[in-house]
Amino acid sequence: MKYSFVFDKNKNSLKIKSFIAKKIKITSILKSKAIIVIGGDGFMLHTLKRLYKLNKPFYGINSGNYGFLMNKFSSKNLIKNLSNCKVIKIHPLEMSVKTRANKLKKSIAINEVSVLRQSRQTASVKILNGKKNIIKNLISDGVLVSTPAGSTAYNLSVHGPILNLNSKKIAVTPISPFRPRRWKGMIVDEKSKIEIKNLNPNKRPISAVADNIEFRNAKKIMIKINKKISFNLLYDRKNTLHKKIKIEQLRKETFSL
Repeated sequence: MKYSFVFDKNKNSLKIKSFIAKKIKITSILKSKAIIVIGGDGFMLHTLKRLYKLNKPFYGINSGNYGFLMNKFSSKNLIKNLSNCKVIKIHPLEMSVKTRANKLKKSIAINEVSVLRQSRQTASVKILNGKKNIIKNLISDGVLVSTPAGSTAYNLSVHGPILNLNSKKIAVTPISPFRPRRWKGMIVDEKSKIEIKNLNPNKRPISAVADNIEFRNAKKIMIKINKKISFNLLYDRKNTLHKKIKIEQLRKETFSL
């Protein structure tokens, strides 16, 4: 199989790229059958959004920190892993934002859409699923809408649920809720159309962030899964995204003082 490279320009990425270039045939992105992405999760998210229209599978090699979306680099088993990997298909969230100036902004999110307070004032938002109220007034630092693939990222950090990759669900999780204080969020069907309305856009401005793309002064945010867009991620058979999510579900955190 012919491969192409996309790599983050840090020292570790360049070292891995140099090693791989000596082992396999590298060609241009357009001629390749698969794209090798060397970097961390943030770099992978950026690359997927930039190149997904080429309709090629992506094999990530971690040169960053955690690398949840990536494979572990193995100089010994590189060729074996590339020739025997498993395809995992995921769909992103589509975010449409109407700003206070009535401008419409759009983006996609592979992990999550984050709605965040933009000032010292807490956010005050109404959340709907279609025409049905999820919560009439959430006063908090914000709220997340997460895909199964992203449920172990920011969503988990704010104590949201970890979703199985094939669950066909999305998570709606509050960030530091003040009122109602004990609302933990909810899990909804992937066919849901989530609407988040800013109840006080002048006094309590909010921003909407699709992974790492931010639109400020949001008045209304619409979020849904876009099944027309697919990302094909390649994983080593012994460490697929399914397995990584299962490990996180079973993980017990330890703390030390």
